[in-house]
Amino acid sequence: MEIRLYQETDEKGWVRCRVLSFLDTAYFDHVLNKKEIYDNPSIELVAIIDDQVVGLLDIEYEMEEKTICTNGQGRGGMIWHMATHPDFQRRGIATRLLETAERIANEKGLYYLEAWTRDDAWVNKWYERNGFEKTYTYLHVFFEGDNEVEKVAHVESSDFNVIQAFGHYTGDDQEYVKSTCNRVHECNCYVKSLLSFKKNHKGVNQ
Repeated sequence: MEIRLYQETDEKGWVRCRVLSFLDTAYFDHVLNKKEIYDNPSIELVAIIDDQVVGLLDIEYEMEEKTICTNGQGRGGMIWHMATHPDFQRRGIATRLLETAERIANEKGLYYLEAWTRDDAWVNKWYERNGFEKTYTYLHVFFEGDNEVEKVAHVESSDFNVIQAFGHYTGDDQEYVKSTCNRVHECNCYVKSLLSFKKNHKGVNQ
């Protein structure tokens, strides 16, 4: 297996790998048909086996603190995409991608990585095993059908009929929301301090 920087010729394989890897997760319907292009500097890696993209990791990182990330100290990097092709899972590919990304992030002087993920238990456990700490949780709420949509959507024109809606819930009564809407996901923020942070803050996390 080769871990290397993403190239434009990888786009088709990148999209396929991401789509297939998300099918068995809470992001099953979050489909992209092309790769994102970032406004800020980025670390974009792919894992290659037999000329096939089998894993990917994209991190967009800050030149100024708190311009992308929200939950750490100093300049951070946001993990926007991480995926392993389902036919190649449980081989340590995601961990290898993360290790390579961390090395590059340290070279660039980043202090931490931030990631957001929904409530797939195995995904959350992977972040925890790899040194990430959960710092915040809110809800992703999908509203479908008249009974749910009318709670949050009102359209002035009779020519429109809202049949689906999506919202973020950041209030205190998460249990009520979970009990009254059919599709609700926790969205968890994970943060991991990097060596570049620890070297500049002796005694922290040691």
